[in-house]
Amino acid sequence: MSQSTAPTPPDQQQQASQRQHRAAAAQPGAGSPLSTGLKQRHLSMIALGGVIGAGLFVGSGAGVAAAGPSIVLAYAVSGVLVMFVMRMLGEMSAANPASGSFSVHAERAIGPWAGFTAGWMFWTLLCVGVAIEAIGAAHIMTGWFPGTPSWAWVLAFMALFCASNLGAVSRFGEFEFWFAALKIGAIGLFLGLGVLAVAGLLPGTSSPGAAHLVHDGGFLPNGVDGLLVGVLASVVAYGGLETVTIAAAESADPARGVARAVKTAMWRIAVVYVGSMLVVVTLLPWNDPAVTERGPYAAALDHLGIPAAGQVMNAVVLIALLSAMNANIYGSSRMAHSLVTRGQGPRALAAVSGGVPRRAVLASSGFGFVTVLLSYRYPDTLFAWLLNMVGGVILVVWGFTAVSQFVLRRRLEREAPHRLVVRMWGFPYLTWVALAGVAGVLALMARDPDTRVQVLFTGGLTVFLAGTGYLMQRRRVAAA
Repeated sequence: MSQSTAPTPPDQQQQASQRQHRAAAAQPGAGSPLSTGLKQRHLSMIALGGVIGAGLFVGSGAGVAAAGPSIVLAYAVSGVLVMFVMRMLGEMSAANPASGSFSVHAERAIGPWAGFTAGWMFWTLLCVGVAIEAIGAAHIMTGWFPGTPSWAWVLAFMALFCASNLGAVSRFGEFEFWFAALKIGAIGLFLGLGVLAVAGLLPGTSSPGAAHLVHDGGFLPNGVDGLLVGVLASVVAYGGLETVTIAAAESADPARGVARAVKTAMWRIAVVYVGSMLVVVTLLPWNDPAVTERGPYAAALDHLGIPAAGQVMNAVVLIALLSAMNANIYGSSRMAHSLVTRGQGPRALAAVSGGVPRRAVLASSGFGFVTVLLSYRYPDTLFAWLLNMVGGVILVVWGFTAVSQFVLRRRLEREAPHRLVVRMWGFPYLTWVALAGVAGVLALMARDPDTRVQVLFTGGLTVFLAGTGYLMQRRRVAAA
């Protein structure tokens, strides 16, 4: 009787699979069917504009109402966390550019189940985000054009940006370049007028000094609890930074492009967020009802006597919403394409035509449109369930990012130190600080009754996807 060869133990097969995957990743971007139509100016503007959304222009009002003047500290603290995450993403994406960004990094560092979990969680977040932004943009348009149906505006915007993303990636880049330029220009103008007003140099205004910062209940009018609510609000507003690391894979020089984009965005993000919040709470009493009713920026412009301030801010918010729609359709389609090409989704979405994953674009846009329909048909049930489910997704993604950077940094230092074009500051200590920050924010969400349900729903989604991904991984190992 001939002796059969003993099968390789599953853990050794998994290790061999990981070594093969690591070797395949040694050539960043090799064999990618996606085009390389994005230029450095596109990446730089995507990095800057990606984190300037409607959450800053409107949603920050709730943070001001809760934290008072200490909202400046809240944005500074969460801004440091975001900078750490962006730096870690920049390090990994410059070393190994991939359209799947953190999902690919998680697969390389932790295993296929982690890439599956992070990728599909983020895809769901972006698709739900498309629905929220489409509804918000339609609301503004119906205010300008009374009597027009909201659904018609939603359909028009969905068709416009689906068509934009079905074309060459350079078209997406141009849309985002000009959207970001308009948003950054609006913020710059606001900061300029605000600084002049605070200094008493704007005609018709007198300097408020530090009165609104220390009076009206003091710097912490609602105590530490108010500050913590402000931190939660500011973390949500910072979402969107991941798009540049996804987009970098479709540029001519991904490593150099993402390195420059990440480095130039650091201090500018701090100026945009912390600076603008400081201007708002210096000019206005934090408990002014207009801050939450109209948004802090519109309230500040009204205070300065800017004509038609509300309509000006409506136009800016509309631009921010349309920019986010465009970026979310792009990001979700590239994430879906990356996942299916790695065998973690339906292969039918893997097809690429003209350098664009058009089926993934259609699938992502379609899911987004279905989500819009759910918001109209089941606003308090299915849509609310979806909103809660994705409420803490970005924090889970940041957690995967930090763990992946810790593992991959050690690996790169041993195997390819020359690819460390961007380096995380203070490694490994600041990586641990970032992980602790993510855990701390999740703990705050669990502590707050208003956000606790989001932690539970997001936790359920994470467990479901992680379990599914792990079973797929075990099945693949067994079949090898």
